[in-house]
Amino acid sequence: MFRKSLPVLTLLAGLAVLSLPAQADQERGRGDEARDRVASAQLGPRPFFLVEEMNDSALKRELQACARREVFRPAMWSIGHRGAALQFPEHTKQSYEAAVRMGAGIVECDVTFTKDKELVCRHAQNDLHTTTNILATPLAATCIQPFRPATFDPGGRRLTAASAECRTSEITLAEFRTLRGKMDAANPDARTVAEYLAGTASFRTDLYSGPSSGTLLTHKESIELFKRLGVKMTPELKSPIVTMPFDGFTQQAYAQKMIDEYKQAGVPARNVFAQSFDIGDVLYWVKNEPAFGRQAVYLDDARTVAALPSAADLAGYRAQGIRIWAPPTFALLTADSSGNILPSQHARDARRAGLDIITWSVERSGLLADGNNGFYFQTFDSAITREGDLFRVLDVLNKDVGVIGVFSDWPAAVTFYANCAGLK
Repeated sequence: MFRKSLPVLTLLAGLAVLSLPAQADQERGRGDEARDRVASAQLGPRPFFLVEEMNDSALKRELQACARREVFRPAMWSIGHRGAALQFPEHTKQSYEAAVRMGAGIVECDVTFTKDKELVCRHAQNDLHTTTNILATPLAATCIQPFRPATFDPGGRRLTAASAECRTSEITLAEFRTLRGKMDAANPDARTVAEYLAGTASFRTDLYSGPSSGTLLTHKESIELFKRLGVKMTPELKSPIVTMPFDGFTQQAYAQKMIDEYKQAGVPARNVFAQSFDIGDVLYWVKNEPAFGRQAVYLDDARTVAALPSAADLAGYRAQGIRIWAPPTFALLTADSSGNILPSQHARDARRAGLDIITWSVERSGLLADGNNGFYFQTFDSAITREGDLFRVLDVLNKDVGVIGVFSDWPAAVTFYANCAGLK
């Protein structure tokens, strides 16, 4: 899909492979691989493929001209959602490295805790059965719900889906370190553990989930990695599955411990965008850690338009000291009968309330041209007909909504657009 006039992106001489800090590598038996931070983004072919997939428009022509650049820079507008989870196992060293290579200026570690109250990077406290190999290890014995195979009637129709539940809070940090990350997936028709672990969606890949990859990280290790790579950090304090306090560990102590690990690592508050879906966590940071609370992010968990906050709610967030609201993308966009993508009323209300906006997430919906793009596109799916329409979405989010950052499972396209639009 490349035009012949598009140059191949050149890599800076001496640009080295990214890695964990030396101390962490030595502790985990993989040696010192420390390298320099990325100075030039390596976008690969996808952004250029998407440009060529667009219908003819002024935006397409602008992006085609931009594509002739030889160097693209990292951009804070581009946020690595769980790293680069479209193809790399989420919240792993390799996924984070891939996101930074693609120019993500901010990278996310979702934060939860182990049995011994150590903070680790996982999307949920109870997702080990879908994001790691735990079911294929002796630690399967620690799972709250052991693997249960699917059941079928005599005609082969599934009666019950295969299931399991494994939690970080049931294992120690030392045990957590023995696991390997895999693509977040499970096969509901599985009759065996091997089948259950092999449920990766067709638009993703298992190419980067081999036995020598999928390196899990503690929260502290993610901080050191991101410091080394020169990116800003957006940790999300995940809601615990266990009842709090957990063995004396309160919700407030949990929220404080996350911030304390940045302070102990010498990370300036301006480099951290602490997130939570729990407004109590965000208000705790606003009150007790004002330097970090100033750019704390209140994540919106609305699943439908009806569940989104009102204009009064949004104004109330700002009055309480919250400065950044982060809803799913559907909250910010709508479409008209002519197929134009437009800012939503909620987007206008948020800006009127004085809130900055970050949104999540692009590159999670598989093929866009099939017209069935689900949760993230629900309010404007009628306007999406081609893969390249991703750039129309980003253009409206930038020019008409004014978001300050976009989470992506594959940051290259967002980095490309940010460079073309002159965003930092």
